[in-house]
Amino acid sequence: MPTIDAARAPTAYTMRVATSLPYQQAIATIREALTEQGFGVLTEIDVRATLSDKLGVDVPPQVILGACQPQLAHQALAAAPSIAALLPCNVTVREVPGGSVVEAVDPEVMSELEIDPAVADVAAEARRRLQAALGRLVPQEA
Repeated sequence: MPTIDAARAPTAYTMRVATSLPYQQAIATIREALTEQGFGVLTEIDVRATLSDKLGVDVPPQVILGACQPQLAHQALAAAPSIAALLPCNVTVREVPGGSVVEAVDPEVMSELEIDPAVADVAAEARRRLQAALGRLVPQEA
C-alpha cells in the first residue's frame, strides 16, 4: 500500500503543538484538556482506518475530533446562523516520529469569514480555550 508523509509544517489556519507523547496518550490528554475547557467531542474520525477502508492506502495514525463548546457555539449561531457550516472546531492528533502533533483549527481565522463583530468575540474566547487545551500537551518545567 502507498504511504503518505504525516509530517507537515505549521499552517496559518491552525494552532499546533508537537509533543513527545505517544499517539494514544496525546489523544487522551487532549480529550481531557478539551473537557476542562468546556468542550465536548461530538465526532471522532479515524483517518487511518477510513483511508485504508475506502482507498486502500496506508497512512500514519490520525484522528479528527469534532469539539464543541455549547455556550460559544450558541452565541456564534445566534449572531450568524451560517457559521454552523464551520462548526464544530476540529482538533487533529497524528502520530509522527518521536511523538504526536496536535492541531486545532484557529477560530479567529474562521471568524474572518463572518462580518458580524459578535462572532469575532466568540472566536477569541474559543481560541483562548483551545490554546489552553493545547497547552496541556507542552511539558511543564519543574
